[in-house]
Amino acid sequence: MTVELLRNAVRPYAWGSRTAIPELLGRPVPAPHPEAELWMGAHPGDPSHVVGPDGAERSLLELVDADPVGQLGERCAKQWGGRLPFLLKILAAEEPLSMQAHPSAAQASEGHAREERLAIPRDAPNRNYPDPTAKPELVCALTEFHALAGFRAPDRTVKLLKAIETPGLAKYTGLIEAEPDPSGLRALFTTWITLPQASLDSLLPEVLESCVRHVQEHGEFAVECRTILELGETHPRDAGVLAALLLNRLTLRAGEAIYLPAGNLHLYLHGTAVEILANSDNILRCGLTPKHVDVPELLRVVDFACGEMPVQCGSGDRVAVYDTDAPEFELSRIEWASGEDDEITVDCTGPQILLCTAGDLLVTADDGEQVELRRGQSVWLPAADPPVRVRPLGGVRSQLFRATPGTCQD
Repeated sequence: MTVELLRNAVRPYAWGSRTAIPELLGRPVPAPHPEAELWMGAHPGDPSHVVGPDGAERSLLELVDADPVGQLGERCAKQWGGRLPFLLKILAAEEPLSMQAHPSAAQASEGHAREERLAIPRDAPNRNYPDPTAKPELVCALTEFHALAGFRAPDRTVKLLKAIETPGLAKYTGLIEAEPDPSGLRALFTTWITLPQASLDSLLPEVLESCVRHVQEHGEFAVECRTILELGETHPRDAGVLAALLLNRLTLRAGEAIYLPAGNLHLYLHGTAVEILANSDNILRCGLTPKHVDVPELLRVVDFACGEMPVQCGSGDRVAVYDTDAPEFELSRIEWASGEDDEITVDCTGPQILLCTAGDLLVTADDGEQVELRRGQSVWLPAADPPVRVRPLGGVRSQLFRATPGTCQD
């Protein structure tokens, strides 16, 4: 058995950080350009490369395609058509991303088939479903991480809207107050994202001015209002700014995570995190982006269930596992405090990626072969390999994330 390091691609989106990913990888800071995501997996757009003991590299996508059963295991290969079902990322947001939701498996399959029949090119800007698969995701904070996710409880939203109420906003407050449930949220959300531009241009300045006053007065919703002001400054004529008033405002501490199932409307604002998601490109955007927004399709996908967004720290004593119902992935975290050096056995019951995010680790194969896993590095473990053992080096705090297919497979 050979424990093989991965060389991973960095995606340079404009909203990325010039410091977070370079610092994690031990490169000079700041980087010349924003670096938004570090991809680990077999996504066709930017697959990782497995580095052999002689330094030779081979695309992980090619390895999986050539031997899906050996790399993925028989069950995983059969269930996912010979594809690695998950993609692991480091996400480094210096500026907000677009507001978006992702489809369920059934919605993705139907939407993909429909767009194939219409012969919409898969790379066309108006293509919603380039593939037929769902895209649930989970994001776990490495630093303080800020996000909007899921619809806030309607009574709290009514209270927020009344706190910043303006003459133009009053009738919309009444709309949700009269029907404080998912149906009322759907009605208000639909009304706002379909407002004529002239109406938006009249309403948004009122709302932003009222948010300024609320922040100056240190009101109950000052954090939410600051977020609306930040979004409004970047996207001054965008209906997504109004939609953001309806979502839970979250601040995750390191180690805390949120799971975003199908239909969850969300927006990552700022911070660095580990993200795991299904290996799919299906995104329905709501706004705060120059990219295509398909309102009718978005309304078919968005889930208007409301309430507090669950935040989890992972269950388990030595290995913290983050709960999801996603069959495509499971994410777990192992921590060693400074001075700890106990060895953890990692079973290879399926394909997996191990990612070091703090300290340095020693990975030992069953035949005694060892590889040092530095901060920011990752390794690929095929399903056919026996278990490996992992322990920290150097006596400092160390952290390992483990990505595997989900345990709740159909």
